[in-house]
Order: sequence, then structure tokens, then C-alpha cells
Amino acid sequence: MITSASNDKIKKIAAYNAKNRLRKEDKVFIVEGIRMQVEIPSDLILETYVSESFLSKASEKDMEYLNSLPLGYEEVSDQVFKKMSDTKAPQGVLSLVRQLEYTDEDLFAPAKNRDGSSTDLEPLILILEGIQDPGNLGTIFRSAEGSGVTGIYMSSDCADVYNSKVVRSTMGAIFRQPFKYSENLLDTISMLKEKGIVSYAAHLKGKKNYDELDFKKGTAFLIGNEGNGLSKEISDAADEYLLIPMLGQVESMNAATSAAILGFEAARQRRI
Repeated sequence: MITSASNDKIKKIAAYNAKNRLRKEDKVFIVEGIRMQVEIPSDLILETYVSESFLSKASEKDMEYLNSLPLGYEEVSDQVFKKMSDTKAPQGVLSLVRQLEYTDEDLFAPAKNRDGSSTDLEPLILILEGIQDPGNLGTIFRSAEGSGVTGIYMSSDCADVYNSKVVRSTMGAIFRQPFKYSENLLDTISMLKEKGIVSYAAHLKGKKNYDELDFKKGTAFLIGNEGNGLSKEISDAADEYLLIPMLGQVESMNAATSAAILGFEAARQRRI
């Protein structure tokens, strides 16, 4: 059992939690909590650490899972685990995980049904510009998987998808939802057009409501920054503006909410 916070392995985990640059360099990230732990494909797990208090009260199912890990796990003291953890109330299970890598073709592949079979539906893409809030980004990933989004493109100034808050907010979707960062969203939108994918910008100047448009064909939704929305350059690159109509005095919709509304409208149309 590791009992010293000065242990090199412990310092390394703490550094990965704190520094995006290190995660990018080594292409790893941290996953905490038994609920998220069981979502990780086993071939991505590099190291697993479990606190002594977790082991003392672990269920038979939890122990069965931990003992099945190909690389095993290492026990650490509760105090040491607190040094490693990024949460105020650590659950006692933490893994170092290899980052995922996707190609453009991965983002166009048909979404999967709950049983893992292919839906054979046209691509459904989200293009995110400047999403800064980790909770919003994680929630977008979660609703994207649920609504059949095939891929997510993010501008380089979006929040780090491997930030621990984002990872937790995805509730496991990060391991199943294909995504890529784009250095140039205009080039990405142009590439989608070449593939016959129609892009829609969620915009207050939209002339048609979102439920008046056809999303059964290859479709991309452009979602902008929480405070400023889409930049003019990016929104003008879309094939069409669309409007999410609202009552009352509300002037804009939360980015994660907008992504969910549009994604599930596309899902509804594709079920008909």
C-alpha cells in the first residue's frame, strides 16, 4: 500500500489532474469514481488506484470488477488518495487512462443502438464553437450520445474534454461519443458540405423554427459560446439559420440545452 504523498506515482497523478499541458503531452487523463470506472474500456486503462477505505467496504460486485482488471490495481491510504483526487469527497477509485483518438470517418459512422447494433442513419454532427463551461461540454456529450449524434467537432478554444469536471459530466459518454478538436471550423464546415452534410446555425435571426426543417439527411448543428453565441464568421458559413422559439423575456438558450433540443428533434424525425 502506498502511504506517502511524495511517491512519484502519486505526484504524477496529481500533476495530470492539474495540468492540461501534461495530459496532452502524455495523451492520458484521469477518471474517478466506481460508476465512471466501469465505463472505461479495459484496454485504455494504464493504472488504477483504490483507497483503503473503499476496499474495506467494497461490494462483491465492485471487488469482482477490480480483480478483473488486466493490469490490476494499487491500494493507497485515504490521505494519499485525497492528494490524488480532484474532488472534495473522493469515492476511492481512480484510474489513469489513455486518451481516445478518432478520425473524421469515425465521426460520420452510423450511431449505435443500445444493443450495440448500427442504426444505419445518416451522419448527425455537432460543431461547437468556444464552449467554455466544463459542465455544459460534458452534458452535450451525454445528450449527443442519447440522441444519436455521430460525431462532435470542437473549436480549439473549447474547454478541455479531458478536464475532470467534463469527464464526470459525460457520465461515460466520453468513451462512446466520437469527437475531434478542429483548428479551423470553417475548413471543417466546408469539408462537411463536400460530403453532402447540411449545416444549421442555431441563431436568433433564424427564419424557420427548428421543428420545421428536415434533419433526416446528413445534418450538422452549429452551437456557440455560452455568452456570445456563434461568431458571425462561423454562423454565416452554415447553409441555413434555424430558430429555437422561446416565450417570455428569455433572449438565449443554454448551449447544452440547445444541443439537446436539436439532437433529439433530429432523433424524433429519424424514428418516423
